[in-house]
Amino acid sequence: MSLEKETAVPEATHHGAALATTQDVERIEAPVTWKAYLICAFASFGGIFFGYDSGYINGVLGSKIFIHAVEGPLADTLSESNTSLIVSILSCGTFFGAIIAGDVADWIGRKWTVILGCLIYMIGVVVQMITGAGDALGAIVAGRLIAGLGVGFESAIVILYMSEICPRKVRGALVAGYQFCITIGIMLASCVVYATKNYTTTANYRIPIAIQFIWAIILAGGLMCLPDSPRYFVKKGKLPEASDALSRLRGQPKDSEYIQVELAEIVANEEYERQLIPSTTWFGSWANCFKGSLFKANSNLRKTILGTSLQMMQQWTGVNFIFYYSTPFLQSTGAISDSFLISMIFTVINVFSTPISFWTVERFGRRTILFWGALGMLICQFLVAIIGVTVGFNHTTGTGDARIAQNIPAVNAQIAFIAIFIFFFASTWGPGAWILIGEIFPLPIRSRGVGLSTASNWLWNTIIAVITPYMVGEKRGNMKSSVFFVWGGLCTAAFVYTYLFVPETKGLSLEQVDKMMEETTPRTSAKWKPTTTFAAAKAEGGYLHAENV
Repeated sequence: MSLEKETAVPEATHHGAALATTQDVERIEAPVTWKAYLICAFASFGGIFFGYDSGYINGVLGSKIFIHAVEGPLADTLSESNTSLIVSILSCGTFFGAIIAGDVADWIGRKWTVILGCLIYMIGVVVQMITGAGDALGAIVAGRLIAGLGVGFESAIVILYMSEICPRKVRGALVAGYQFCITIGIMLASCVVYATKNYTTTANYRIPIAIQFIWAIILAGGLMCLPDSPRYFVKKGKLPEASDALSRLRGQPKDSEYIQVELAEIVANEEYERQLIPSTTWFGSWANCFKGSLFKANSNLRKTILGTSLQMMQQWTGVNFIFYYSTPFLQSTGAISDSFLISMIFTVINVFSTPISFWTVERFGRRTILFWGALGMLICQFLVAIIGVTVGFNHTTGTGDARIAQNIPAVNAQIAFIAIFIFFFASTWGPGAWILIGEIFPLPIRSRGVGLSTASNWLWNTIIAVITPYMVGEKRGNMKSSVFFVWGGLCTAAFVYTYLFVPETKGLSLEQVDKMMEETTPRTSAKWKPTTTFAAAKAEGGYLHAENV
């Protein structure tokens, strides 16, 4: 990444309310400055919510004090039904939160929708803190449902906000920072759970829950100081506010040629898209997401299917099995002396693998890293399954706590391939799916398209969280290592899917992505280059006049 020093540029000549335009497709954005980079990067902090919630529940489910609070003093483990309910209820809340957030973001703005999500999230944390007083199961379930609504707001709209404010040349790397923060959240949760696992009071699980307050306060407080999305203001017809927001984001004066040209491009594209997708009723605006032919690459229907299926495929990789259920699953082998520590090692690999994508996503592209990432993951999943079925996890002697794996080196090999799988996921599909859903939708349906895509992530997150305890529970499916055949098969589906349907959006502005998807196919998209700008096509004498807006 090259961050250019902020320099003075010629001021645009104003003809009334006109905006300067350019025919140079490389001059539609200001050079990236450190100030602009840091402003855009801060929003990725929202990933901490997602990651911490995914990570802390893994350890809490293994806490004896928590188990006793929910199941009674004689219980050793949570029942499969309660485990399924506690884990999946957060995802249920986030599913509805993500769908609702699309409308709210078009009503009050991207920034304020995320801040509202933070407030809802904090209410959910307060309710979870009650767990242990009275009906412990009711409190943790209700609290995670409410917190889930907040996480749904945040997870959908942070991606939307970042995609709309980030410069195109580093947009992939900055949005990948969201996934990086997810991994940091998972790691922080593991550290907190590990630090409190020997507590003998309800602090054992209440401290991991309470720390969630910190993330909400930091994100909401920081966003108060940042501008809203200029594309949101353009959609609302508020060009002065759009110009001011863009000026702050790019670190340039409002009358800078760079600001005028970029704003003109956004405005011209919005007008172009409005001709294709006219304003309509609330129901009609949702229906717009599903208009067009299934066989036309640039139809709204195809884009909605692409966004929702990308998030579905990300969940199908099986990564959440590792982070939701790794502790009880590893404990069941008897071969691991400290399963919490192994789980934490997985999270550390997750954290340090993700930054690789900051470079690869801009160097090789979104489509390329998803393709090779899926290949690496499917190989690892099948190896874990084959080793486990033949000589590893599936073969133990003894019962209960005295159970031990017959071939401990084989189990260690499985753990190693799980770690390699995490590396492939964290550096490819983890960030890649989030980056693409923020790029593929046109402005008139972008908030709802991103909301639907994020809701798909949480829907499949919920489904997997519900069914996994039944798949691997000793009194249920008891699949043991065979469950990795399922994840391997689904990774194979992701591999084929990427080759056939995922376009390359590297280095393009959001407006250029629309044009690319009109003129090419996924398999040839990497070769497409823009030849003109939207603003130049609508300009008169080099200026986009107010009457054309």
